[in-house]
Amino acid sequence: MTRSWFFFLSGLAHKLSTLIPGKPLTMHISFSRMLMAGTPFVCAFLLAGCERAGGTEAASSPPAVGVTGVVTRSVRLPDEFNGRVEAIDTVEIRPRVSGYIDRIAFTEGAEVKAGDPLFTIDPRPYRDALKSAQARLEGARAAARLAQSRYTRAQSLIGARAISREEFDANQTSLDQSAADLHAAEAAVATASLNLDFTDVRAPVAGRAGRAMLTRGNLAEADRSLLTTVVSQETMYVYFDCDEQSYLRYGAQKKNADTVLHVALANEDDFPREGKVDFLDNKLDATTGTIRARAVVPNPDRKLVPGLFARVRFESGAPVESILIDEKAVLTDQDRRYVYVIGDGDKAIRKDIVTGRDVDGMRIVQSGLSANDRVIVSGVQKVYFSGMPVKPESTTPTSTPVGALAATVNP
Repeated sequence: MTRSWFFFLSGLAHKLSTLIPGKPLTMHISFSRMLMAGTPFVCAFLLAGCERAGGTEAASSPPAVGVTGVVTRSVRLPDEFNGRVEAIDTVEIRPRVSGYIDRIAFTEGAEVKAGDPLFTIDPRPYRDALKSAQARLEGARAAARLAQSRYTRAQSLIGARAISREEFDANQTSLDQSAADLHAAEAAVATASLNLDFTDVRAPVAGRAGRAMLTRGNLAEADRSLLTTVVSQETMYVYFDCDEQSYLRYGAQKKNADTVLHVALANEDDFPREGKVDFLDNKLDATTGTIRARAVVPNPDRKLVPGLFARVRFESGAPVESILIDEKAVLTDQDRRYVYVIGDGDKAIRKDIVTGRDVDGMRIVQSGLSANDRVIVSGVQKVYFSGMPVKPESTTPTSTPVGALAATVNP
């Protein structure tokens, strides 16, 4: 080995001499002799370092890692869809009569009950119109009483041949005309009374009121001016589009009105709300390959607001036998996912896997693992390459599957 180092150092000295141009040749020769003279010391230093490293490696033991068996469980595979929240009742409040707004009787953005007053339109013109209609009604009633009296008298006279038939027919026509005028006057009073009631604009449904689009003193035109909106809050709709494959897979369930699903908002990781499908469209959209569905979801906490994005989760009716592992055991190599399992001789062996959905905090493995594999779930950072010796220590999964269906953790 000393001979090899002699030639190596000689070559190094020659190389250095070429890198320092313009120096005397004697300097290069002296430098070369110095390097060759130090060869035994360099070799001794390198050999000592190799012996020390070898002794350290021999003295080190395999790293301890936490190992658990895969979980075999029958699960209901969920499907997730994107949807939007909509109110069951959305009402645009418009006046039934024209007039100037006299009062705003609600707080913008507050919840109102059905029948609560929202706006008051100046009632004075309509109150006067009602009084005028009532006066005409009284006149029609008086005319009707007079016509009835004349007709009764004419009946007694026609029997005695005291009046002509033509005069009798005139009295009868006058009675009929007065009856018609009386009905018209009664209708006019009812219309005037209704218009007076319409000056109080009330909430037709219970819900949350929006902002007032017109303020006090502005003219509101009947059936045209938008005053505010009211949206229901107690129960909400969630509309979502289901793809064709999911529709075929869940077709039998969706015919059942009690099909249960779960809903989450954009900032929620779990699905805390439960709803039921109450509507499924009658055809698929050929351009998107989806079908529109609707769920009814209770909203007691009022967190569901019309227009919010929502995630909808369906669970299939048929359980599927699946392999699940702890999420911490899954590693990523670019676009591939893999885990380390304990092989023969307590060696960490890499296995590439195909993962599925998250179920109860654990990850479904679609392929790449067998039911007898033991997966490294802790201390994975100590494994530097596939085949590295390790010291496995049994542990339990941090996420234990729950549910009605049994789960088995393979030892």
